[in-house]
Amino acid sequence: MLTVVLILLIAIIAFGLGWFVNSWLGQNSLQKAEKQAREILDAAKEEAEDEKKEKLLEAEEEIFQLKQQLEEEFEAKKKTLQNLENELANRENNLDRKADLIYKKDRDLFLRERELKNRENQLNLKQEKLNQLLDEQNKKLESIAGLTREEAKQLLLDNLLESAKKEASTAVYQILEEAQKEAQSKAKDIIISAMQQSASDHAIESTVAVVTLPNDEMKGRIIGREGRNIRAFEIVTGIDVIVDDTPEAVILSGYDPYRRELARLTMEKLVNDGRIHPGRIEETYEKTVQEMDEFLRELGEQALIDVGLHGLHQDLTYMLGKLRYRTSFGQNVLQHSKEVAIISGIMAAELGLDEQLARRAGLLHDIGRAVDRRNVEGSHTELGYELAKKYGENPIVLNAILGHHGEVEPISPITILVQIANDISRSRPGARREVIENFVTRMESFEEIAMSFEGVKAAYAIQAGKEVRVIIDHEKVDDVASFNLASEIAKKIQNETDYPGQVKVVVIREFRAFDFA
Repeated sequence: MLTVVLILLIAIIAFGLGWFVNSWLGQNSLQKAEKQAREILDAAKEEAEDEKKEKLLEAEEEIFQLKQQLEEEFEAKKKTLQNLENELANRENNLDRKADLIYKKDRDLFLRERELKNRENQLNLKQEKLNQLLDEQNKKLESIAGLTREEAKQLLLDNLLESAKKEASTAVYQILEEAQKEAQSKAKDIIISAMQQSASDHAIESTVAVVTLPNDEMKGRIIGREGRNIRAFEIVTGIDVIVDDTPEAVILSGYDPYRRELARLTMEKLVNDGRIHPGRIEETYEKTVQEMDEFLRELGEQALIDVGLHGLHQDLTYMLGKLRYRTSFGQNVLQHSKEVAIISGIMAAELGLDEQLARRAGLLHDIGRAVDRRNVEGSHTELGYELAKKYGENPIVLNAILGHHGEVEPISPITILVQIANDISRSRPGARREVIENFVTRMESFEEIAMSFEGVKAAYAIQAGKEVRVIIDHEKVDDVASFNLASEIAKKIQNETDYPGQVKVVVIREFRAFDFA
């Protein structure tokens, strides 16, 4: 019995201990779980905070980019609006100018209308006086001549008609005379205004160009051994090279401004490079010719910008640039053409004509001078007409080109304006010089005569016309024929041209064989 009690007591104590241990362990597990839960919550909060900050940063960056994009769009729209505002301002200025012209015309019309009304009132007064005289004359005739009223009336009517015809003729003559005087005065004002608004500089073209050298030793390189370099340069460019005592400089002489400019650029490149020999001279010259073609196109485009034109064919633009190296009586033709364009446009605007068309006709009126006339026949007006017609220019422009010297009847007032502008430009003091034109014409005639012979590849008049250098094709002309060719060219020059002193004809026949290693 006691044993049973002890067993029960031990069991109870064991159960109590087990229950206490389980409670204590459960409480510890709960505390650990709560601690882990708190740690998880804290970590989640920190992660949430980090993610929140990251999202905020991304949102701020996106807002900044959107703001920058909006600012750029705003600036672009602002610039567009500014351009529109400028365009509107220009249009407003044009409208104001047109409004002024309309106001002036309305005022002139009002003054003329008032003058005609005054004249009409005067005629009415004269008519009343004539009616009174007619009545008096009728009474006198009836009393003196014993005429019937109808007969007297017819007689007086005849007298009145004759008198009215005389007065009307006198009035018409006075009105026409005053209108003619007013038109002449208006034309003078327009021309003077155009001349005042176009004040261009004038420069007489010379026949020499100076190339600056880094030192006098460079002159020896230019001359070369036994003069081979300078001879090669003159043959290739057709320009005479003068090496004198001028320190650190050589002079290039030639009447053709285009060839002289090519020679100057070629010489400068050779001097800068330092390698001067016949092969290098030819290579540099060919490269300069290519660069000059691009430069001439740029000159033509700049001329269009200067006179406010656009839409010219690229070939005409190139020919326009060539006018930079053309002269007429010493006057630069490109500068002259721009001046004629500006003056024509100003006068056309004053008269209410097409200003852009007038500028275009003025700019292209001498385009025929850009054509190489050694290969074609015809005056510069005919050549310019054919060239502009080839590229589809306006008929009014074609008429102005062909008729700016009065050779054909004008089909538009613009042709007359171009004639006037051309006379104004070439008549300015210092614009032209007769002597240089005669000299250039003589040089061109020498070269044309030489080029007319078969087998001639190139001909250059150098040394102020004292020498004509002729380059021949070695396959077509042999050594013996070269002497005969020189003699024939000299005879033709002597028979067909006038010149002072003597002209030396030098025929050069050169054969070259080459290969590549």
